[in-house]
Amino acid sequence: MTAGDGPDPVTDPAVLGDAVARDRRASATALRADAPGRSYSYHHFVTSSYKAGNVLRYLGVREGDRVDVEPDRLPEPVLTFYGAAQLGAVVSFDPDPDASDPPRAAVVPVGRESEFAPEPGSKLAVYGGPPERPTTTHWEKEVWSENPAVHPASVAADDPLLAADRTYSHADVLSAAAAVVEDADLRPGEEVAVRAPLSTPGVVAAGLVAPVLVGATVLFPDEGTEGDVRVGPGSEPRTIDPEAVFGGE
Repeated sequence: MTAGDGPDPVTDPAVLGDAVARDRRASATALRADAPGRSYSYHHFVTSSYKAGNVLRYLGVREGDRVDVEPDRLPEPVLTFYGAAQLGAVVSFDPDPDASDPPRAAVVPVGRESEFAPEPGSKLAVYGGPPERPTTTHWEKEVWSENPAVHPASVAADDPLLAADRTYSHADVLSAAAAVVEDADLRPGEEVAVRAPLSTPGVVAAGLVAPVLVGATVLFPDEGTEGDVRVGPGSEPRTIDPEAVFGGE
């Protein structure tokens, strides 16, 4: 184990699910959102990612399906991302209620429920409170009650993981995240303050994946929180420019 009772770093991951393997359950903090005062240990984070994936399976998500997720800097979008990845699904942090190509599932704040009218074959889940419509899934309730079982999906490194300006595979995102770990000298137990939108692919790789690979903390800061490494605006020596993470694409 690393200092602070954190998990050992993942040295050669093939798919994102390797970052939330059962042997990485530990007491160190994996995710902290300061504004709402919420945090997840690595133990809670890993098991909750399994639960999130199982809720998505219940909603009909399978390998290759797209899941649209609100780019809120909150635990729910992060856990949805990791849960979907374990199913071989593709995540887009750009939910559009008027999309001509609807996703298999959309996960958005409860305040946006009325904007979405899912077509047949597409499901809606909301977080931040119970939904008004009985056909909408209450995300927190279902994740809390779900069984934290490992998913029976087969996922490969070249499978798509993230849909944005283009589609990024597991290998693409993990390679970029590993480069961030090296370039920023990211260490176990440090806090990576995510200050840029999750809709930017470089933020996902640098802010949501790189810290978990090394056993650091994904930090969604409030105005008074600094963090050890910053993803987004800033001029500190250990600031990561999200636009440069994938080679300035």
